[in-house]
Amino acid sequence: MSTKRWIALISAAALVVVSIGVNSLSYIFTRDFNALFEDSFAMTGATYEETVLDQGDSNERIAVLDVSGVIQDTGPASPFAAAGYNHQSLLNQLADIQEDQTIKGIVLHVDSPGGGVVESSDIYDEIVAIQKNRDIPIYVSMGSMAASGGYYISAPADKIFVHPETITGSIGVIMESLNYAELADKIGIDFNTIKTGPYKDMMSPNREMTKAERDMLQEMINDSYERFVGIVADGRDMSVADVKKVADGRIMNGRQAIESGLADDYGKLPDVVDALITEQGFKNPTVFEYTPADSFSSLFGTSVSGLFKKNAETELIQKLLTDYQAPRMMYLYGER
Repeated sequence: MSTKRWIALISAAALVVVSIGVNSLSYIFTRDFNALFEDSFAMTGATYEETVLDQGDSNERIAVLDVSGVIQDTGPASPFAAAGYNHQSLLNQLADIQEDQTIKGIVLHVDSPGGGVVESSDIYDEIVAIQKNRDIPIYVSMGSMAASGGYYISAPADKIFVHPETITGSIGVIMESLNYAELADKIGIDFNTIKTGPYKDMMSPNREMTKAERDMLQEMINDSYERFVGIVADGRDMSVADVKKVADGRIMNGRQAIESGLADDYGKLPDVVDALITEQGFKNPTVFEYTPADSFSSLFGTSVSGLFKKNAETELIQKLLTDYQAPRMMYLYGER
């Protein structure tokens, strides 16, 4: 057997070993440790707690909620994962507000490029339910970015505040997939696909999309887009026609958002809290925010993931071998 063949066989064997190892470690870390910490949280309570920012009347409280990062439900947080947006935790916070009669107002701080269509709708539905059932004011403070899904969840608020440099807008829906069929053909890779119908592998990366498939997906995208536009029109008291003038996916800064009717005024988070207190006639409210509860990793002052050093190559290999993300509709601006 030639040297080249031996090298190819050894490389293939090494790849199999790496694949098995990475998948095994991923399984252990994401299953066993997640299960362990889910059980721990089940025994100790919520994954968040209230931190008082300004002590006042305990029967008149203002809740500050934070939505930072991509709005996506990635499942239970693991001590081996980096800190970030926690979808279920935010929904639980909103559910708490529904039941807590001492909470008289909400400031929602949004610093997000958006995210999943379903996750954004989850948050929107909870906010609207609070407005309907509790009838309490909700102000939004936009950070450096509140685009696409970040704007979607902001739209029903009573007032929206921006920074002049805030990036917002991006009203629209996107759905993407890779297509490496031509590359595969050039290097001699064949794909064997067995399916039960002609559309079962729609948006497959190993073949061209047909016109019929594109038309089907465009219809789905259009439905989500019309819902997005309607939500903005309702929340901002604008006509659908006026919303569509800026609902072409464009981004805008704070000034442009105010001039187009998508925002009300300038203000950073402390300014928005003060505006809510003054404009809504609160006397001496307690202002608090939801913060992550102490966890196992925080006891050591660091994420457990920080104990395991990775280089770019190992992270890329792990992503390629263990990550699978089906194409999905997103209210998302940019690539995060």
